[in-house]
Amino acid sequence: MYPRLRDLREDANLSQAKLAKQLDMSQTGYSKYETGENDVPTAILITLARLYKTSVDYLLGLTNVREPYPRIRG
Repeated sequence: MYPRLRDLREDANLSQAKLAKQLDMSQTGYSKYETGENDVPTAILITLARLYKTSVDYLLGLTNVREPYPRIRG
């Protein structure tokens, strides 16, 4: 999972500092997600999946399909 977080961030041309600011957290805190030192909270996973237009399953390494699932309307 952790290399995917880094790869997606780099593909989006975002620095850790810039992404951390979007997530309202410190760069050091975000860095610990990418290294696996800290687990990523569910709310952050959902935010990242939306930002990168993918699924939480892709972020977690449960699928290699990068496209997001269809959204529930409501």
